[in-house]
Amino acid sequence: MIYMKKISIFFLAIFFSICQVNADDDKNFEIWKQNFKIRALTNNISEETFNLVMSNTKFLPNVIKYDRYQPEFYEDTKTYVSKRSSKKKVDKGLNFYSQNKELINIVENQFNVEKELLLSLMGIETNFGTYVGKMDILSSLATLSYDKRRSEFFTKELLILLKLIEKKQIDYKTLYGSWAGAFGYFQFMPSTINNHAIDFNNDNSIDLKNSEDAYASAANYLKTIGWKKNTPCFYRVDLEENVPRKYLNVSARQIKNKKKLSYFKRYIKNDEKLDFLKTNYKVAIITPDKDIIPGSDTINPAFIVFHNYEIILQWNRSLRFALAVCTLKEKFKNEL
Repeated sequence: MIYMKKISIFFLAIFFSICQVNADDDKNFEIWKQNFKIRALTNNISEETFNLVMSNTKFLPNVIKYDRYQPEFYEDTKTYVSKRSSKKKVDKGLNFYSQNKELINIVENQFNVEKELLLSLMGIETNFGTYVGKMDILSSLATLSYDKRRSEFFTKELLILLKLIEKKQIDYKTLYGSWAGAFGYFQFMPSTINNHAIDFNNDNSIDLKNSEDAYASAANYLKTIGWKKNTPCFYRVDLEENVPRKYLNVSARQIKNKKKLSYFKRYIKNDEKLDFLKTNYKVAIITPDKDIIPGSDTINPAFIVFHNYEIILQWNRSLRFALAVCTLKEKFKNEL
C-alpha cells in the first residue's frame, strides 16, 4: 500500500510539473506575441490585419513534439522509403492519375516536369490530397517562431504569410495544414507560395487545395529551381571498404565532395552495372543511416546521387525524403 502511494505521488508530481511548464509557455507565448507584433508592424503588416489573424493564435505543445520527433530523425532508410513507396501508394496514385489525366499531361508538357515526379510528391506529401493536415497554420508557425530551435526561419515564414493575407492573396480562414506550417496538396511553405504558386486556372485566386493551381504551382517550383527532365536521381551502390570517409555525405544541409562518376567507380563494387550512365555525370555519395541509426554500418546503405536528387533536397532537406520521392517516381514510371 505504501509502495502504491509513492507511485501515485510520483505521477501526480510529474502531472503538476507538466501543467506548470504548459502554463509558463502560454504566458511567455503571449509576451512573445506582443514583441512579434512590433516586428510585424515594421514589416508593413497593418495593425488591423495583425489583430484579425493573430489574436486567436495559441501555443501548441504538440507542434514542439512533432518538431523534435520527425520520422526523418529516427527511421532507417529502408523503413522510411518502403512506407512511402508501397504498392498501395502506387495504386492510389494510378487511380488519381486516371481521374486527372488531362490536367497532369498538360502540366507536364507546359513545365517540362515528369508527371511521375508530380504524382510522387503529391502522394508522399498529402496522400494525393486526402490528408492536407488539420493544424491551425498560424498557430503552428507562431509556436515554432516562439520556440528557439529554428525561431528565425519560422518567424520569416510567418511574416511572409501575414503579407500574403494583407495583400488578400490568401484567405486566412482556410489556413489549415501541417504542424510545420505547410499548406495545400503539395505542402507549400509561405515563402514557396509567395515565390512559386500560380493561378493556373485564371480564376483570380491561388488555391493550393485545387488540383489545377496545385499541380501547376508544384511544376513551376520544380522547373524554377532546376529540375532536369529524364535525368537520374540516385542509384543504390555497394561500396568498397577503402572508400575515403570524406566522400560519404550524412547531412542533407549541403552535399559535398562531388566528383565525376568515372572517379567514384573505383570505390563501387560491380561498378560495371553503372556502365549505362554517362561517366562525366557529377555525383556524390550519401550514407543516410550513419548519423541517425545507432550501430549502423558506416558504408551501408550507400547511394550515388545526381543533380535531380539535390533539387528534391531543396523541396525538403531530408536525405530519406529525396530517396523516397525518386523511388516512388520510378515505380510510377514503370506503370504509366
